[in-house]
Amino acid sequence: MADTIEKNVTRGGQFLVKETKCEDIFIPEDFSEEQKMMRDMVKEFVDKELWPNKDRFEKRDFSFTVECMQKAAELGLLSISVPEAYGGMGMGFVDTVLVCDYISGATGSFSSAFGAHTGIGTLPITLYGTEEQKQKYVPKLASGEWFGAYCLTEPGAGSDANSGKTKAVLSEDGTHYKITGQKMWITNAGFCSLFIVFARIEDDKNITGFIVENDPENGISTNEEEHKLGIRASSTRQVFFNETKVPLENMLSERGNGFKIAMNALNVGRIKLAAACLDSQRRIITGSVKYSNERIQFDVPISKFGAIRYKLAEMATSCYAGESAVYRAAKSIEERIAIRESEGTSHQEAELKGVEEFAIECAILKVAVSEDIQNCSDEGIQIFGGMGFSEDTPMESAWRDARITRIYEGTNEINRMLSVGMLIKKAMKGQVDLLGPASKVQEDLMGIPSFETPDYSELFAEEKEMISKLKKAFLMVAGGAVQKYGPNLDNEQQLLIASADILIEIYMAESTILRTEKLAKKEGEANIKEQIAMAKLYLYKAVDIVTQKGKESIISFAEGDEQRMMLMGLRRYTKYTNMPNIVEIRRTISAKIIAENKYCF
Repeated sequence: MADTIEKNVTRGGQFLVKETKCEDIFIPEDFSEEQKMMRDMVKEFVDKELWPNKDRFEKRDFSFTVECMQKAAELGLLSISVPEAYGGMGMGFVDTVLVCDYISGATGSFSSAFGAHTGIGTLPITLYGTEEQKQKYVPKLASGEWFGAYCLTEPGAGSDANSGKTKAVLSEDGTHYKITGQKMWITNAGFCSLFIVFARIEDDKNITGFIVENDPENGISTNEEEHKLGIRASSTRQVFFNETKVPLENMLSERGNGFKIAMNALNVGRIKLAAACLDSQRRIITGSVKYSNERIQFDVPISKFGAIRYKLAEMATSCYAGESAVYRAAKSIEERIAIRESEGTSHQEAELKGVEEFAIECAILKVAVSEDIQNCSDEGIQIFGGMGFSEDTPMESAWRDARITRIYEGTNEINRMLSVGMLIKKAMKGQVDLLGPASKVQEDLMGIPSFETPDYSELFAEEKEMISKLKKAFLMVAGGAVQKYGPNLDNEQQLLIASADILIEIYMAESTILRTEKLAKKEGEANIKEQIAMAKLYLYKAVDIVTQKGKESIISFAEGDEQRMMLMGLRRYTKYTNMPNIVEIRRTISAKIIAENKYCF
């Protein structure tokens, strides 16, 4: 069984150099009956408990956030990914992503509390804890008896997480550590029972993780709630530790392993954050199209206007692409976990390595989908016009809540640079063969291009060839940058970010095309013309971005004949044979949404 799965699973980062067949990816239309029931149950919870009470979240009703968390716990939603041995439901990775997706549609306040608790508040113990630690703490977290928080960020340690100053000093009798330091932007700090705290022991190079029970009489205090742009009812406070006693047995994993724990927890958090942006987009699109169908100007609904239809088509396309990529990656991770378990690896280790394997894809998704939700909410305000700027409509709170997604779980700038950096490191370790394909691209550039007219009779034949060419464009740009700067490439942040944008668009566009191709084989092309239109629209925009970012990159490091050759190659790799009629494509997409009066894909 493992051998069969292994053959069909593209390993992390290999999407760039290995062709993926549509049959080998998972799409939302593949949900099992059990997954559909789970989705519908979560949607019912959101529609019944959260959506009607958005005003309470906006008025900073922190007690209501706690109340809703307790109701979610009663439904078992806090325990989806927790193994059954520790009181959880022990469901697969796709299931956990599905719940993160649909539970996050109403408000960022609840979404943040839920994500912090079930992810970085619980996961470090389930993945790194000893058996005794897991038995003691995880059942309480899974049931909602306790809530968790994660203390990593400090005033002087944000993106540079390993530079934290919080100290852990071993007591004279060797029975406990005394933790002293300040943490900030700690989600759930106002009501949690347990902190995952990172501190440095002596002059260790790396920080160490600790499980710390929240006891005010043990040197723990907090500031008042932060006043934030968005996620207003998500408890966010500074936390102070003053010689807080932590038993020796509450060290999480090994001494100095804290940075690794933090990074792996963030990998999981990134894909879950991307998922948590999806249902928000669906609801924004649905709210926008309903308003545009009801709002009359010049004697007609504004949904009749081309400018509005343009926005609706773009909003729907970005959401559809996000769904495609998130569930593709989630299933890849789930399958990698299954492979490792079948080889005798413990579930704990299999999940750790399975997610770590796809850290590049997790970073890509975090960037792409967080920026899509920001754009979607911004366009939602625009469609509502002056009403969109008012607190009487949900658009302004959606925009404010969306803004944080580009910052937490690592800023998008950091994640962009990470995605390319991790890919290059994988190549250096031989885990992804970039050298061979990059060499072929160099040969391709020196050769004479074919002038034969290709056969594009099959669905997406040209689009898949275009994806292949975009991959060549990335290899050309990244390969040239590595040759130019070598180990100093890390210092060329603008170049790394531009290269990352190319990488992101390749993964997102390919995921969208593969989803739609698989769906066409299931449903028939005639029945999914709007999805086909969205896949083509997304790719068209991706090609534009690759063209812009590729040109910017090449000019930054190449000169003379080398620059001219690479720019000529870029034009070849971003050239359509049959340019799609994008205006008509947008009309096709928007007509469907307007007729259905909702996001309907």
